[in-house]
Amino acid sequence: MMAKSTINFIVNGSKCECDLPSGTPLLYYLRNDLELNGPKFGCGLGQCGACTILVNGVATRSCITLVEDVSDAEVITLDGLGSREDPHPLQSAFIDQQAAQCGYCMNGMIMTAVGFLAKNSTPTEGEIKEAVSANLCRCGTHQRIIAAIKQGAKGMANES
Repeated sequence: MMAKSTINFIVNGSKCECDLPSGTPLLYYLRNDLELNGPKFGCGLGQCGACTILVNGVATRSCITLVEDVSDAEVITLDGLGSREDPHPLQSAFIDQQAAQCGYCMNGMIMTAVGFLAKNSTPTEGEIKEAVSANLCRCGTHQRIIAAIKQGAKGMANES
């Protein structure tokens, strides 16, 4: 039987206490227990980016992050970034730019961009491309994704 431990952390502004077996991927807890649909299971190896979340403001692959690794941390998923009534500037930009085709990569692209733009609020196009280069998009909407991140950066700057 695997050891269990109680882990406390914050998800999308709400305190969480979970008692799961050691070694449980954070993605499983977020999707299965909290029923959050933002982070997706893609590769399960941290290579595609579909599961990206923010942990203390840093873009993190939740499929390879264990629940015990986020003890006392603040986790934000796409579900907690904004709402239908009040979307985050990047969410609005992705809609405005029609950056989603199949939409599977959108969680990772948006969450990676939020973490990146928090550190670099006025990026060049090259810096944006580098920031999201490890996120897979098979539909080919890269130009619209880059345009959405540029627009989102301006929106985030206006909010500050």
